[in-house]
Formats: sequence, structure tokens, C-alpha cells
Amino acid sequence: MGSLPRMTMPTMLVLRALLDEPTRAMYGLEICAAAGLPSGTIHPILARLEGFGWLESSWEELDPREEGRPRRRYYRFTPDGAQLARQALDRSAAKRAALRLRPSGGVA
Repeated sequence: MGSLPRMTMPTMLVLRALLDEPTRAMYGLEICAAAGLPSGTIHPILARLEGFGWLESSWEELDPREEGRPRRRYYRFTPDGAQLARQALDRSAAKRAALRLRPSGGVA
């Protein structure tokens, strides 16, 4: 957990969606809807964030045949995950702001 995940725009959207209710577990399609991203985009991000120790996941306990749908995998922040996510989003915002303030580099 020494390095940080890349803060791409999709990663930031996923983190913001999860931070809306940081103690609530959400399943993949809920996160897709909240982040406005397709499942093929969010699932690698969720796996990466879980690998960094920011998220933990668990499968719901149900019989898919009885429910008529697949089991859902729920994701939630680890005890430190929400704070790490907030800090990473703050750093990303500060970098973007610094880039906007940088002089254009024209010759005087």
C-alpha cells in the first residue's frame, strides 16, 4: 500500500460516488449509476482500489435461482479508505488548480 492509485477521471467519479455515503455498502450497478460510468469501467477501478486497501468487498448471501438474479458483490470503504480517498481527491483538485494557474509559457 506504499503507492497511490492513479487518479483518472473515472477513478475520481467512482470515489465521489462512494463518498456520497461513505459508510454504506454499494453493489456494482449502484456505483455505475452514481458515477455515470459503465460496469466495464468501474469494476477494474473497484478491484484496484480494493488492492490498495481502500475498499473491501463481499458477496451477498442468497441463492440466485431463488431470487432470479445473480448475487451482488458489495463494496465499502475500509476504516481508513474514505479518508485516503478524500485526501487523494483533494490532492488531485490542487494539482488541477495549479495547472490552471501556471503561466502559458509564451516568450516575453
